[in-house]
Amino acid sequence: MADITTILQQYKDGSLTLDAAQQQLQTAVSLADAASVEDMGFANIDLQRKERCGFPEVVYCAGKTIDQSVQILTLLMQQYDNVIGTRADKAVYDRLVPQFPDVQYHELARMVYQRKDTHNDNGDRTIAVVTAGTSDIPVAEEAALTAEIMGNVVERIYDVGVAGIHRLLRRADDIRKANVVVVVAGMEGALASVVGGLVNKPVIAVPTSIGYGANFHGLSALLAMLNSCAAGVSVVNIDNGFGAGRLADMINRMR
Repeated sequence: MADITTILQQYKDGSLTLDAAQQQLQTAVSLADAASVEDMGFANIDLQRKERCGFPEVVYCAGKTIDQSVQILTLLMQQYDNVIGTRADKAVYDRLVPQFPDVQYHELARMVYQRKDTHNDNGDRTIAVVTAGTSDIPVAEEAALTAEIMGNVVERIYDVGVAGIHRLLRRADDIRKANVVVVVAGMEGALASVVGGLVNKPVIAVPTSIGYGANFHGLSALLAMLNSCAAGVSVVNIDNGFGAGRLADMINRMR
């Protein structure tokens, strides 16, 4: 089967009709798509995600066995410099580190990752990750590490919740310098609205499951953030630090 460039050249010089070129292109694309998936029996690994989306497939380790997580991450780490596994048990790291000496484990964020390429892709465009409380730091670290591994400079501003709003105002200038702000908060989730009213940059709100009974495992914070009266606040799922870090990276790359 001819490659896409050859097919287009043949259509251009008249040796292929339009219908024949379309048929061959469809076949070529289908073959390329099939070759981009590694069938491991228990998982189909997308090996073209970096080319399509800018970063390799990220592995959600929760719910997988240690062996499944290790096999998937091994495949990815053999092909890419920077790889992330979220919600990972330390046992996954212990199995990987003999073969991949660059692999690291962050206990708070529950992330196992390889970061061989430490190049900063976005210059002085920083991402601020802000938490309401110390208890929100594990989710915040998942966001911050994700953004850093993807090539961003991250400013961490922790424990500045609205119960002591002077702590937040003391860091307002630092927050305003960021190109994107990730706000991580549990309880009533009010911090996202407050920050949204202080900055002219996108705010990504992350509700956490931190709080007493009426927090409903993060539902109250989620609903409060979705109902924010501050413009420019978007919301990801409860405890989804990875999703916030990835979205912040994508926004930070826009020119």
